[in-house]
Parts: sequence; C-alpha cells; structure tokens
Amino acid sequence: MVRSIFTTALLLCSLSTFAAENHQYIIERTIPGAQKLTAEELKSISQKSRAVLESLGPEIQWQQSYVAEDKFYCVYQAPNKEIIAKHAKLGGFPADKIVEVSGIIGPQTAD
Repeated sequence: MVRSIFTTALLLCSLSTFAAENHQYIIERTIPGAQKLTAEELKSISQKSRAVLESLGPEIQWQQSYVAEDKFYCVYQAPNKEIIAKHAKLGGFPADKIVEVSGIIGPQTAD
C-alpha cells in the first residue's frame, strides 16, 4: 500500500514536471491532396511520424492531427519549436507554421 502511494506520487510529480516543461503547439502542414489521402497512406504517414518521435525521445508528443483540404493541422506537446522543426525535417514533413497555444476555449468557457 505504501509503495503504491509512493509510486502514484512519483508518477504525478513526473507528469507535472512534464507539463511544466512542455508547451502545446499547432503545426500547419501544406500537403496538396491531403483530403484525398487513403487510409493506407495516412497510416504510412502516421507510422513514419511515430518512428521519428520515438527517436527524439519522450519530450515531444503528438496529440492529434486534423486533415482539412490541402492541410494537416497537428497538435503537439514539446518544450520548444525547434524540436518540432527537427521532427518535421527528419520525417520529411512540411511545417509551414508552428505556433504555441496560448489558451483554449470551448462551449464551457461561456459558463
């Protein structure tokens, strides 16, 4: 029981350290025909991205991406823009714009 509490506390400290050292970014990638990519093509792109992320270590994490027209909008946790640019270069992905998220709003913000 004591070990379990200690392990949980250690995990929470690690997660809060990760959150404090990392920021959320949105990356805009222009990929002509993105909306027409097949499931297999998207899988291949995802696998390549994940392999590059694994080589860079745990400080950069891909949260999700949105495909809209000729663009990908990707959401990442990372300590800085430079590591995101490095991921793009190593993976051969465009990174037309990398912006740090300064806030998040939604319907609940109106309450």
